[in-house]
Amino acid sequence: MFLAALAAAPALSQSPKLTAGAVIDLIKDNVGVPWAAETVDRIIAGSAETPVTGVATTMMATLDVVRRAAAEGKNLVITHEPTFYSHQDATDKLGDDPVYRDKVKILQDNRMVVFRFHDHWHRRRPDGIAYGMTRELGWEAYSQDQRRFELPATTLGALARHVETKLKASTVRVVGDAALPVRRVRANWGYLSQERGIAALADSETDVLLCGESREWEAVEYAVDAVAAGRKKGLIVIGHVASEQAGMKYCAEWLRTFLGDLPVGLVATREPFWSPESA
Repeated sequence: MFLAALAAAPALSQSPKLTAGAVIDLIKDNVGVPWAAETVDRIIAGSAETPVTGVATTMMATLDVVRRAAAEGKNLVITHEPTFYSHQDATDKLGDDPVYRDKVKILQDNRMVVFRFHDHWHRRRPDGIAYGMTRELGWEAYSQDQRRFELPATTLGALARHVETKLKASTVRVVGDAALPVRRVRANWGYLSQERGIAALADSETDVLLCGESREWEAVEYAVDAVAAGRKKGLIVIGHVASEQAGMKYCAEWLRTFLGDLPVGLVATREPFWSPESA
């Protein structure tokens, strides 16, 4: 199996102080919550014994991110989202898929280690993703719990433009009247489920729901129907990457507090979509 080959790759010729396993142990020691027995947070590719030359945090360990991290001399990628196209990073059905093989080869050739850091970064208090996103939007003073915000009076259109600008999001989509007066925002960083989406939009204390992504026949359709029924609601969909990236930017800062002189930095995941207007 390709991943087994990754684990068996020879060690780097240089000898940094910390191995990937030692960095992960430090993460476990510092995250502030018990490490769960069942979790997606684990080494996805590579070996714990690999000496670390640098750490790249990222939202998603895309092939582009892996190449850019390697070019920066960072061989430990700490990713929030999956590397191999499913929440569990299951690879048994990928087999001889050419894209999967290409990605594994790049990882192997560059002696890379990929560590998933999803569950415990969210369970940390404050939630690492929510804290980073709140700070990036400049909403610290308006935050109730880094998911509920009481903002100065604005409109849905102005709010959407603010989010787009602050997060440098390329494909923001909005449901609702651009002129709608809004103040109370509920954020769902990342994926928005049907249950959470409907509950948030039905809440009388929510004017606008902000999310990364959602199925268009679930919460999105509910938002469309709510607006059509005359309810004063808005939905802003900013894309999954843009909705959590700042949390992994903060992760790099947090890691630097206990990884000494080891180079650590964000290698930002590029958004997967582009607008025809930008072509």
